[in-house]
Amino acid sequence: MTSSPIAAIALCVVLASPAFADTYAAVSNTAMSITGDIELDETGITFENGEQLTFDEQVADRLTVDGQPVEAHVFRLAQARDPVLLNGNRLCGAPVTYAASWETSDGDGTVLAVFSTPEPPQSDADMCASYTYE
Repeated sequence: MTSSPIAAIALCVVLASPAFADTYAAVSNTAMSITGDIELDETGITFENGEQLTFDEQVADRLTVDGQPVEAHVFRLAQARDPVLLNGNRLCGAPVTYAASWETSDGDGTVLAVFSTPEPPQSDADMCASYTYE
């Protein structure tokens, strides 16, 4: 049995295709004035002004929010940063070490929380800022 060079090329293209990020529209006042709309996936966040944060690895899949455990994606950042975003605002006010996202309680939105903690966050009480998107 012989393999087609075209099939081999097609397979390489499929395997090398990047994952597409989900786009989220800023809805909270903080998100609209600081981050703007974002693109978010398992590799990082791209903010409206083009600044990016890259994730190193997912460190947890749950977080305590308002005293209740929720399913969340908690990521360690590849490099701690506090980028300048819209209107000269900073994301956190300190270098961000972790980011977490989860669905809002009504299921209509997504919350992005950022942390400047040395250890993985356990709850939203440790966050330095949060932003809400749809």
